[in-house]
Amino acid sequence: MEYNTQMPKLIIPEYGRNIQKLIEYACTIKNKEERNNIANSIIAIMGRLNPMLRDITDFRHKLWDHLFIISNFKLDVDSPYPVPSKEILTTKPERVKYPAAKMKFKHYGKAVERLIEKASDMKSGEEKTAFIEAIANLMKKSYLVWNRDTVSDSVILQELEDLSKGKLKVPENFRMTSTYDILAKTKGINNRDDRAGERRREGGRDNRGRDRNSGGGRYNNRRRGR
Repeated sequence: MEYNTQMPKLIIPEYGRNIQKLIEYACTIKNKEERNNIANSIIAIMGRLNPMLRDITDFRHKLWDHLFIISNFKLDVDSPYPVPSKEILTTKPERVKYPAAKMKFKHYGKAVERLIEKASDMKSGEEKTAFIEAIANLMKKSYLVWNRDTVSDSVILQELEDLSKGKLKVPENFRMTSTYDILAKTKGINNRDDRAGERRREGGRDNRGRDRNSGGGRYNNRRRGR
């Protein structure tokens, strides 16, 4: 009896050992036309074994790449796509570059800093004023996510001025969204969940109470001979 541990290692296990054996057999065929026919048949079987690949853009290209990878790039057939090179599997991906810039106020995030830079370059007008007011409210919401207690509007406006290097200031009559309104949105959801849970618990207690009373009544009636 043959055990998998004694057989050659599966290069792409998702396709199974039979597909790998078919590809190994195709490599031994000398007639190229026959090899092409067998390769196309194998591709059709591979597509049926992995229907999830159909959701991937150009999934047939992926199947042909897998065919050559399983054959260890030894299969010589006419592919409708460029044949991948063996170096692709051994080449390390390029190092992802992360932004090295330091943030002065990390609780606001990099997105807020970019919004402030964008607003600083805008021309003065109603659109810029509305944009600054929106940024100030966003900063307050971000601050309350970081610190769920409270924050004064003066702190937010001062930090907005610091981040913009004095370029952005809100109008004197501007009123930011209150801390209560910002926190009430999340608390309101929690309160609704809590009220629903309380109703379920109260209903359960009532039902259990009625069951006990009704059961007790029947039991007492039986004992009285009724």
